[in-house]
Amino acid sequence: MRLYFYGGAQVVTGVNYLLDTGQSKILIDCGLLQGDKELEAKNYEPFAYSAKDVDAVIVSHSHLDHIGRLPQLIDEGFKGKIFATPPAVDFTRLILQDSVKVLAEKARHAGVAPLFSQSEVDEVMRHFVATDYYKQTPATADINFTFHDAGHILGSAIIELEADGPPSPNGFGETSPLRHSSGEASKKIVFSGDLGHPPAPLLRPPDYLTSADYVLVESTYGDRNHESPEDCKEKIENVIEDTIARNGVLLIASFAMERTQQLLYHLNDLVEHHRIPRVPVFIDSPLATHLTEVYEKYPQYYNKQAVAEIDSGDDIFNFPGLQFTSSSAESKKINEVPPPKIIIAGSGMSQGGRIVHHEVRYLSDPSTTLLMVGYQAAGTLGRRLAEGEKRVYILDQEVEVNAKIEKISGYSAHADQQYLMDWVRSFTKPGYANGDGRRGLKKVFVVQGEPEPAQTLASFIRDELGIEAVVPETGQMVELD
Repeated sequence: MRLYFYGGAQVVTGVNYLLDTGQSKILIDCGLLQGDKELEAKNYEPFAYSAKDVDAVIVSHSHLDHIGRLPQLIDEGFKGKIFATPPAVDFTRLILQDSVKVLAEKARHAGVAPLFSQSEVDEVMRHFVATDYYKQTPATADINFTFHDAGHILGSAIIELEADGPPSPNGFGETSPLRHSSGEASKKIVFSGDLGHPPAPLLRPPDYLTSADYVLVESTYGDRNHESPEDCKEKIENVIEDTIARNGVLLIASFAMERTQQLLYHLNDLVEHHRIPRVPVFIDSPLATHLTEVYEKYPQYYNKQAVAEIDSGDDIFNFPGLQFTSSSAESKKINEVPPPKIIIAGSGMSQGGRIVHHEVRYLSDPSTTLLMVGYQAAGTLGRRLAEGEKRVYILDQEVEVNAKIEKISGYSAHADQQYLMDWVRSFTKPGYANGDGRRGLKKVFVVQGEPEPAQTLASFIRDELGIEAVVPETGQMVELD
């Protein structure tokens, strides 16, 4: 049995793993590479494998760096099913539809063809099969999977695979049950996907699993720890009060999915408990508006506190002074509203979307605050601003940065080092498999992180937990013995 790391190795984005059992081939995620121009240019390259030979895709969640190349996969010949949780299916449609416009604009500036069209998105959606948590499901004749709650975004999943069959010389073979004819037990492989940072607003914490032969664990923040969510709420309260005192504009570069809903949830609480003055708050993102509607559709995925607030009659995503803007005309009218005001817009890394128009207008004003509430990938405008660059180019304009730049790590939807270690620690250690069916963990593959955090986390796992941990390279193949 072979596992190929075609994406997500020593890089956060572009997640794409292929498992070849010999009887079947499946993909775990098929994401877009995001970052600098050199990295994003790789999205135009053909896959390193034959798409038509892939039998199924299992999607951990619906962020673009996990689903963004699904249209290309189908364009190159994929015919199988794509499995995801019900919220992830709904989110995927919205994310890909929105990306058609965003990527077309980027392609026009770069003088290349768009990565995919609306008709290709429609075709992708015909392949999806909605599959809920904790339901063992056959992906192929020799691979079963179960989704567990990853606590990253609504409907995000840890993927637990049970698979069997050594690869044949040509990569294929006859189907077999989930047990060798010799009686050898199947292999269990757990893909963490992106793990959330508990306790999180809205979401339940990631599930702990105890049994696996191999684990792939993300490492976005494998070298650091976060602020607590309560510290996070206090900090945003302080940032808002400071901006109001300076009669300024607070720009919040926010991902349309999860981060915006978390912000709304916290702002709702701050306004309703009179902890901040009422000022105009704009959600300047049609995508965030539509995604919030999906959130409202699936309250059964929320944590107990959020459910209790809804049951008490609270509209957790709404409060006095909040306005959602859809059209470009409505977005432009925000400029007519005098400060103080709060503008929440995407993209979260300032790589496009309406936030960049607001940044062009407001970053040169020293009364402005730009608040970053998520990960900023290498090569992005958000990363350059976070690192303190004082002159940046946005929409072909040079912008002097006089605004105050603030960052909050507690809103991160990614687990920090401490939680990642706790999550890996939950698995049965090597040599301790016992009669209740739990297996001793043979190896951990540290993925979905830049080299330094990935290597740091791998070192901690080896030194503190006594478990073999490696950081694979892009394109690497490993034999799962």
